[in-house]
Amino acid sequence: MTMNFRSALAAFSLAVSSPAFGDDGKFPINGAWRMTSLQVTNSDGSLVSIPYSGQVIFSQAGTLSVQAMNPDAAAEPTTYTANGYEAYYGPVEIDAARKTFAITVESSLVRNLIGQKMERKFEVTEDQLVITPANPEEGWRVTYERL
Repeated sequence: MTMNFRSALAAFSLAVSSPAFGDDGKFPINGAWRMTSLQVTNSDGSLVSIPYSGQVIFSQAGTLSVQAMNPDAAAEPTTYTANGYEAYYGPVEIDAARKTFAITVESSLVRNLIGQKMERKFEVTEDQLVITPANPEEGWRVTYERL
């Protein structure tokens, strides 16, 4: 009986600590967001805007999906894009205290991303979401507005 209690307690603790979303759906990062700007760091260290459009969705089920497009279909491929387009999806873990999330890519237009775990920092202010890489050497910043 004691073992069952411990198992139940462990299962309850795990359920409460994962996934990243509260039962009331009011976790500040939940929902759909429309990209308003993408900036990348250029060679002199300053941020330069790139004309992207897209969205990110954090679902109640604990998944994340990203769609983003450079209007230039001839844009050079990057780590995340092919033909100026970025798309990936997978389960996400959010650490609200650290203001970070990590997605494990389940499917992606760029197949080299599949299976990778990518950590990001985030900041939510009212209806604005700013995401940056956990590794500042990646050199980008994307801003979204809540839909």
